[in-house]
Amino acid sequence: MRGYMACEHISGFRRDRYAAAAVAIVRAAAMIAFVAVPLSALAQDAPAEPVIANATLPRDLSPWGMFLSADPLVKGVLIGLTVASVVTWTVWLAKTIELFVAKHRVGAALSILARVRSLGEALERLAGRRSEVGEFLDAAATELRLSMESLEPDGIKERVASRLERIEAARARRMLRGTSVLATIGATAPFVGLFGTVWGIMNSFIGISKSHTTNLAVVAPGIAEALLATAFGLAAAIPAVVIYNMFARWIAGYRAQLGDASAEVLRLVSRDLDRPAVAAPGTSVRRALSAAE
Repeated sequence: MRGYMACEHISGFRRDRYAAAAVAIVRAAAMIAFVAVPLSALAQDAPAEPVIANATLPRDLSPWGMFLSADPLVKGVLIGLTVASVVTWTVWLAKTIELFVAKHRVGAALSILARVRSLGEALERLAGRRSEVGEFLDAAATELRLSMESLEPDGIKERVASRLERIEAARARRMLRGTSVLATIGATAPFVGLFGTVWGIMNSFIGISKSHTTNLAVVAPGIAEALLATAFGLAAAIPAVVIYNMFARWIAGYRAQLGDASAEVLRLVSRDLDRPAVAAPGTSVRRALSAAE
């Protein structure tokens, strides 16, 4: 009986020891699992760092580098704004030379008209010069020739004034040619640049969604392209607006000179028509025409 009880005691002791060993093993496994899970996560994240770093390496953010790496649509916007800027400065150079020459030509003719006493003398002094004032004089002589049988000097003056007014308006329209391009560029270039800006920012958000990171290296290239498009739009629009306003003032001065020349020619015609006539009606017109010829 005692031997049986001793055997039972020994077997119970072994079971308790086995149970304690099993509990210790379970505890050790839990500790290992508790430590291994973060380590495995770190191990999984570790290879991703070089990928993100390689994918988001900073690009060349110089203007030329941004242009080369820009979206095709943004490139088209930048090229269009560059062409608009070149057109602006080309019109500025060509129109400045044209206005300077025209104002100098009209000013010289005005100084001659102020010293002559008749239409014929003016035609003689300005013969061979192709200018606005020459057109005025030719139009006045033509109207006198067509009105040889007229008995009303006032009607002749009105018709001459109408011819001169039409020539003045045609010359002003010719001088305005090309300035409408400046107005168009000044009005549309900022919005074209804004379109490129919106497109560049949209590309930045697309890059963020693809890389799953808000790293500045991912966002910076698209934002830089957007700001570059904005800068190009302003660089094209601001000079166009300034040059357009400058030409508007210069052309207004040119038109004032044409008005002065037209008034001088009309005074010469009126002076010729108002000279005393001693013969039949229409003699004053014939005398003015013969003076003009």
